[in-house]
Amino acid sequence: MKTYHCYYAIDPRKSRARDLGIPFDGTPGKYNAITDVEGVEVGFKTLIQGDSVRTGVTALFPRGTDYTIRQPPCFANWFSLNGNGEMTGIHWLTESGFLTSPILITSTNYVGICRDSIIKWFLMKNDSTTMINMDDVGLPVVAETWDGDIHDTYGFNLEEQHVFEALDNAIEAGPFVQEGNVGGGTGMICFDFKAGTGTSSRIIEGLNYTVGVLVQANFGLKKQLIIAGVPVGKEIMKIETNSSVRNKDAGSIIVILATNAPLLPHQLKRLATRVSLGIGKLGGIASDSSGDIFLAFSTANALDATSTTATINFLSNSEMSPLFQATIQCVEEAVVNSMIAAETMTGYRGYRAEAISHQNLIEILKKYNRFEG
Repeated sequence: MKTYHCYYAIDPRKSRARDLGIPFDGTPGKYNAITDVEGVEVGFKTLIQGDSVRTGVTALFPRGTDYTIRQPPCFANWFSLNGNGEMTGIHWLTESGFLTSPILITSTNYVGICRDSIIKWFLMKNDSTTMINMDDVGLPVVAETWDGDIHDTYGFNLEEQHVFEALDNAIEAGPFVQEGNVGGGTGMICFDFKAGTGTSSRIIEGLNYTVGVLVQANFGLKKQLIIAGVPVGKEIMKIETNSSVRNKDAGSIIVILATNAPLLPHQLKRLATRVSLGIGKLGGIASDSSGDIFLAFSTANALDATSTTATINFLSNSEMSPLFQATIQCVEEAVVNSMIAAETMTGYRGYRAEAISHQNLIEILKKYNRFEG
């Protein structure tokens, strides 16, 4: 049995949505990734074995991977558009207003092992060279989407060592974030096309802030897909008459949003809620079987956890509309990036998930005068 491992930064030459001439609003950051928010680091472990294992785990560190210092918490909040899914740790996050640990995203049946393994990972790291408070990681955030079409999810192939590798890989990952068939997104399908992990960012003009998102996209039917305002899914169905089409929507989407704007938890809830509009622009409807769960955090206001009191700065509510707009733009582009980067994959019981045809997509955008190549 042959195992393939995916590790660090994406090849920057790999095509993304903008490279194909797909028009998006807003100004992206340098890498057009969640890592444009300073301090954010992302690692992956991709597990592909034989003809039935197509899964993995994604690790996101809000304030980087340096634990020789005591990492301050991040203000955070979350929102569920449709709750047929899981994100652990959010009860205490809601109560406290803080995100205090890295975030893991994986497949549905691996939430438990990911939760246990991240705690073990910190225990192993917690020695005389680190400043780790185990109370900070006792209730970690682990989110999931279902990859059971293309992956033998009841084989329980993900092991704690794979989680350790995802966490370790973030240390050397650099600013480029892998997309498509990688990490937790390895076995995911979106709008009936192969998808998975995607990312995007926006610079908030005039405010000097950045918003970035990372998505694990696994939702929608082909006929629903809209890109740049164009009914791409319906147009592709006219061209690819023999391609597979599901009759019932199934799947989920996890979105993690990071910003360096100084926001309080209730303001981050407002940002997390706007993620829904980005999904709606693509044609997503938050179907009954979908777990559409979003978490937003701010890297501003690095609080001293040992202090009795703290002084913070926060953005006025009246200045938040540009951040709402940036959130919607990031989500829309990140989902499309996950589809553009993904490659056709065959897996469990011969299930085949086709990648979206770049050429067909370009021709459809040209037909509607929405091509910027």
